[in-house]
Amino acid sequence: MEEIRDEVQDIDEKEEREEAREYVERKRWLFFGLPFTFTKYTVNDRVITINAGLLNTTENDCYLYKVQDVELKTSLAERIFGLGTVACYTGDNTHPQLFLEHIKHAKEVKDYILHASEAARRKRRTLNTLNIDADDIDMDVD
Repeated sequence: MEEIRDEVQDIDEKEEREEAREYVERKRWLFFGLPFTFTKYTVNDRVITINAGLLNTTENDCYLYKVQDVELKTSLAERIFGLGTVACYTGDNTHPQLFLEHIKHAKEVKDYILHASEAARRKRRTLNTLNIDADDIDMDVD
């Protein structure tokens, strides 16, 4: 029985190592998709980090378990140059919407964020709920 438990634990550890990825992308100019900007996006299995600026720099972090929804937006110009914008809707107080603008491999990054955010919520045993304005419902109790 112990051997089976050890095998399952080994498989779980192997899956965690395989899932542990890190994407580092630079915001690009829409014109020709060149990376001549000072914004860098880093996405790993715990956090999304946005570093922006040259002289005055800003670093913004959002834990993946706070990501509620992810959307991929591509304009015609972005499609021509193989770019995309990933919009993350989060429960973060400072930035409820994070945009990873004009990045390469946008679909892959979006899919990873969606999968990793769900895994992070399960790992932390966090429940993601939506506000459906229950105050508007009239309760008629007879």
